[in-house]
Amino acid sequence: MLDINIWNFIWSAVNLILLFILLKIFLFKPIAKIMDERTRAIQNDIDSAKKSKEEAEALKKEYSESISEAKEKAQEIIMKAHEDAESEKSVILKKSQEEADQLIIDANKTIENERRRVLSQAQTQIADLAIEAASKIIGENLDDEKNRRLVDKFLSEEEGDVK
Repeated sequence: MLDINIWNFIWSAVNLILLFILLKIFLFKPIAKIMDERTRAIQNDIDSAKKSKEEAEALKKEYSESISEAKEKAQEIIMKAHEDAESEKSVILKKSQEEADQLIIDANKTIENERRRVLSQAQTQIADLAIEAASKIIGENLDDEKNRRLVDKFLSEEEGDVK
């Protein structure tokens, strides 16, 4: 039958305990240490990734705000440029209108002066012709000064009637 030797049993138990202690010292502790280090490294990587993600999201938000601000400023600049252009347009149109009005006024003054000069010249020529014709009709040369005053008076009265 089975013969159980107690010393064999003790010796096997001692070997088993010794083997367990040796495995624990040389195998389980280093493996546990490696596993803990690996766990810490993985956790650090996860924490680092979370931190990087948060920083990236913060930067994205900051860039979005910067872009929004830039768009707003660009819109403001465009609006100001439009307003300035409209203002400049109004000033230029007003100045052009004033210059055109002044040119019309100056032209009217020039026309009026020219009309007066031509009218005066025509009166002088008409007076000379009338005096000459009257002299030929009368047959003698009257005093030029008196004749001229008489014709000028007549033409002035006629001019007053024409106006």
